[in-house]
Amino acid sequence: MLVHPLALVETAEIGEGTRVWGFSHVMRGARVGRDCNVCEGVFIEAGSVVGNSVTIKNGVCVWEKIVVEDGVFLGPAMVFTNHRTPRAFLRDVHDELVGTLVRQGATIGAGAVILPGLVIGGHAFVGAGSVVTRDVPAHALVTGNPARIRGYVCRCLGTRFAPGKRGGRCDRCGTEAPSGTRAPRTR
Repeated sequence: MLVHPLALVETAEIGEGTRVWGFSHVMRGARVGRDCNVCEGVFIEAGSVVGNSVTIKNGVCVWEKIVVEDGVFLGPAMVFTNHRTPRAFLRDVHDELVGTLVRQGATIGAGAVILPGLVIGGHAFVGAGSVVTRDVPAHALVTGNPARIRGYVCRCLGTRFAPGKRGGRCDRCGTEAPSGTRAPRTR
């Protein structure tokens, strides 16, 4: 584990090979897996869980009750929320916090906003600047405000599946689209 001298790490629950860069803060009670890259200015709150081989880019906050599974990419300045009706005057809101689950291999682009209580499916891809207001299915590519499904992507490099009868095939690696995926309807 590498911890930059200007980082504050209060937990012992950080896996081998993880790097925590300057001006980041990992609170006591947070768990971070092995081989993660926690970039500058990241805040990981007590009660959050970060899996193995996760990249958390600059300026991301992983709040209490957020669970990030293995192999996830969190882009610069993307935003999680964990309270549906926040107010400055509320002092004891712990029971009202809502978790979010980011499944294995998902990517959340720079500046995206994820509302509380959602599931981002495995290998899904949330485009930069998107505002996610509902669950995202596995392998879905979502963009916009509110985010809408624009297609489906492969686990290899987020390559879009070529259209086909059963969801298509990845032009890059040849993997068939998972069952249940299909090209979105055009207007």
